[in-house]
Amino acid sequence: MPELPEVETTRRGIAEYVEGHRVDAMRVRQRRFRVPVPDGLEQRIEGECFGTLQRRAKYLLLPIAGGHLLWHLGMSGSLRLTQADEPLRKHDHIDLDLSSGWQLRYHDPRRFGFVDFIEGNPLEDTRLASLGPEPLSAAFTAELLAAKAKGKRVAIKSFIMDNAVVVGVGNIYANEALFMAGIDPRKPAGQVSEASLTLLVMAIKDVLTAAIAQGGTTLRDFVSGQNTPGYFAQQLRVYGRGGEPCIRCECRLEQVVIGQRATVFCPQCQR
Repeated sequence: MPELPEVETTRRGIAEYVEGHRVDAMRVRQRRFRVPVPDGLEQRIEGECFGTLQRRAKYLLLPIAGGHLLWHLGMSGSLRLTQADEPLRKHDHIDLDLSSGWQLRYHDPRRFGFVDFIEGNPLEDTRLASLGPEPLSAAFTAELLAAKAKGKRVAIKSFIMDNAVVVGVGNIYANEALFMAGIDPRKPAGQVSEASLTLLVMAIKDVLTAAIAQGGTTLRDFVSGQNTPGYFAQQLRVYGRGGEPCIRCECRLEQVVIGQRATVFCPQCQR
């Protein structure tokens, strides 16, 4: 699933070729997604120009026609730049021909993603209004995390993956950040010390920053907006390495399920 680093990588990859450019044509070959493509969307945006692309959590916001396209990549989606004559692949569902000479193409085998149109302030949309702070922003602090964790019995891994607490800390990055901070992912959030939460906030920021710099993590079918894979998978310390020796202490990494998600940790380094 494309997570925050993958979505941010996509935004950065397509921005230069989309911002300030006109939509000359939009073709929708499949309208049935998690949220159906709105009727008349093609006519609404054709001839209009995009403003500055934004990201909120795992959503892309593309200003156009007095509103915003709200785009979510779902489980398997990708937005990439193509030439208009590039042959269609199976599951290439939407094309936007741009005045930049490029085509923005949406590919989504599982169709769990969507594109919708929002009028007015997009941050007031119900899908965005209840989200927690961006993890790389100044608003995400150890003090904030401690206040939200107080009295919580939920496992710390599930806690930091809750978008109402902080957005964009998906399964891969939660595993990695908890390892970096030396915290057992099973530990109740309310029992994690403030000192450990300080380390965790720094680890979340570090791991997401590194993942963005490497273009995200390609584990299955993610490619960036410029059709390049992410390379952060080469830096994974624990995720996907259950049963292997810890890179720090050589203790065997354990794998358990927390919140229905695979969780790998070192029983020696993470307490």
